[in-house]
Amino acid sequence: MSSENYEQVIRDPLWNTIRLDEHAVRIVNTPAFQRQRYIKQLGFAHLVYPGATHTRFGHALGVYHLAKVALGHLKGSGQLKGEALEEAWLIPYAGLLHDIGHYAFSHALEELEDNFLLGDHEAVSARFFDSAQMKPVLELLGETAGEDIKALIRSESANPLRGLVSGSLDLDKIEYLKRDARFCGVPYGEVDVDRLIQGMLLLEDPVSGGLEVGIHEKAVAALESLLFAKYQMFRNVYWHHGVRSASALYKRIVYEAVGAGMLTKEELVGPTDEELIYEIYRRAKSQDSEVGHRLTSRWIPALKERKLPKRIMEITAAELEGRVIKDWVLEDSHRRRVFEDRLANELGLESGEVVIDFPVKESMFQLDLLIKRTRGGVERLDLRGVSGLIDLPRMAESLYTATRVLRIFAFEKGNLEMESVLEELTTEEAS
Repeated sequence: MSSENYEQVIRDPLWNTIRLDEHAVRIVNTPAFQRQRYIKQLGFAHLVYPGATHTRFGHALGVYHLAKVALGHLKGSGQLKGEALEEAWLIPYAGLLHDIGHYAFSHALEELEDNFLLGDHEAVSARFFDSAQMKPVLELLGETAGEDIKALIRSESANPLRGLVSGSLDLDKIEYLKRDARFCGVPYGEVDVDRLIQGMLLLEDPVSGGLEVGIHEKAVAALESLLFAKYQMFRNVYWHHGVRSASALYKRIVYEAVGAGMLTKEELVGPTDEELIYEIYRRAKSQDSEVGHRLTSRWIPALKERKLPKRIMEITAAELEGRVIKDWVLEDSHRRRVFEDRLANELGLESGEVVIDFPVKESMFQLDLLIKRTRGGVERLDLRGVSGLIDLPRMAESLYTATRVLRIFAFEKGNLEMESVLEELTTEEAS
């Protein structure tokens, strides 16, 4: 990393050269931002794909870079003028800061019950914005810059360029798919980034009259590449059974530690990956309790040594046909814990050594953006699709269903009767 005239040039394996301006350098040099060097981008994916040790730090720099590229395209094509031009300058800094609130091991903890957390990573980011080191840096951008950036990150901004930070075509998705695929060593995350950015337009909503980021019809093929890349990455990387097994064990470790009073939900905000695991282990070691012993002698060592819970049941979408998963199964709830422990008892295992996993990401393929048609006019692409262009509803539902798998993991191999388990976890679909 070199610097010149208050700017810094960073060599990046994905985008080659990233140039940070003076304000970005100040942000990057705060402890709150540097913390992201020690938060793995993909949580526990490195236990399956050894190269996936990249961090939120590199990803954030990549989003900043893409924001600069996208704004350069919009400006060069004469679209940044008036209100859009005035509001554009904050977009790169919002991209830089969009993930600053992540918990240790990124998204894994966000699946816990709400009463175990202070909010998702976007909500928690406010704590880092208000830190003693970050707050004065943001104030150099303007009196309301911090609040404006938070609004952009949380999709609550009126900025016409907000879609570059949070939306169906935001630069976060484009960046993480490319970066994650590169470091995992898989070909699934290929996205036609250049075509997507070159196809971006500032369009007027035909209903509200407001400006927002959209895309030209000619770039729809690149948009489809984004959708399929996301599907492939979820199916093969993010929701890989080994990744889900490790994440489930980690969630149970944190669940038990918080439940036993070893740490508070406030203390989940701030630690890096290794800091949190170490602190739970240290506090559990000092407690003469069943939970403390279980954490230190079995669960945490199993996570660190990759002795993960094994699949003892896997139910695909085809096997779930005609049945609906009950609501309590979808939540990391007390009721689900009780059922898991009952299964553990049946298999001769200890409490917490059987876990149910059925990943949920309802907005995986959801789109809501404007498209400029080649024949003229602007239409909104949403869950209804656009006639003659893209049949999004059928495609999105099919891909999402195919990606999700209901799994039961256990510390030791055992046999469960699938029909009886399904009977308790599902109901017949209403005709």
